[in-house]
Amino acid sequence: MMTKNAVTVLGLGSMGSALASTLIERGYRTTVWNRTPAKADPLAAKGAIVATAAAEAVAASPLTVMSLLDRTAVTEVLNSITHVVAGAVIVNLTSGSPADARHNAEWAREHGAKYIGGALLGDPSYAGTASMKVSLSGDRGVFDAHRSTIEELGTATFYGEDAGLAAVEFMAQVAIGYEFLIGLLHTFQLVHTEGVDVEEFAARAAETMTGYAPLVSMFGAAIASGDYAPDLGDLNVQVALMDDLIDHREAASVDTTRMREVRTLMQRRIADGHGDEGFSSLFELLGSRQTSSENGR
Repeated sequence: MMTKNAVTVLGLGSMGSALASTLIERGYRTTVWNRTPAKADPLAAKGAIVATAAAEAVAASPLTVMSLLDRTAVTEVLNSITHVVAGAVIVNLTSGSPADARHNAEWAREHGAKYIGGALLGDPSYAGTASMKVSLSGDRGVFDAHRSTIEELGTATFYGEDAGLAAVEFMAQVAIGYEFLIGLLHTFQLVHTEGVDVEEFAARAAETMTGYAPLVSMFGAAIASGDYAPDLGDLNVQVALMDDLIDHREAASVDTTRMREVRTLMQRRIADGHGDEGFSSLFELLGSRQTSSENGR
């Protein structure tokens, strides 16, 4: 097998090991490091070069991919490689906040390194396939120079030169999932309490969900333009439905916190003279500026 460019992978949890395995299988000279050395053994058997320290691993390759547990682990590793990082390229795929990514990018600049913040959407089994979504942001020139290597890991999308933008994308995508899923579980509890077969209802709900994809795009366009047409009917009509939904949940002893929050937002928007607008207009009540003004009242 022809050996391609050298790459280092720091962090050999499930995801890091999957990334390293992909690079080895694609013919890259792959150096690996992990705080627990034994985790490198399966990769060594595949042909990986095992470094005894993170600094040794970074010095071995022009490109280093980090896949660590959390921000604390990232900080510890960065602090351990200060003497070898000048001239290196770091692609950090560890989950973290936009502020973390911007801080790390500044750290890299101060130490003479290039930095790309990133995040992964997908299971370790997706590594090396189009199903692994790789979000990236930071130094555009570095991304372009190493794009072919990065794309070995999955479908790569570059969001801009602000190193925090990949984390923004990741956090937003993950948040959508959790917000949706907790609402789904509330509904499952409701139908279960009413004696409905949850598995059968779930199948029907899955079909209904397909109709929401166009609505997501409609909401995005409405927010961009500020034209909040009555997408689900106007708020004056919707708020009455909220009363029914809350009463139903209370009667079934199912939590009503989220529904009450939605009703309160509708009532506020109506009180501000926007009852003829759609659900998307609640966006105007969710930002930091609105929160600040409310706190100041």
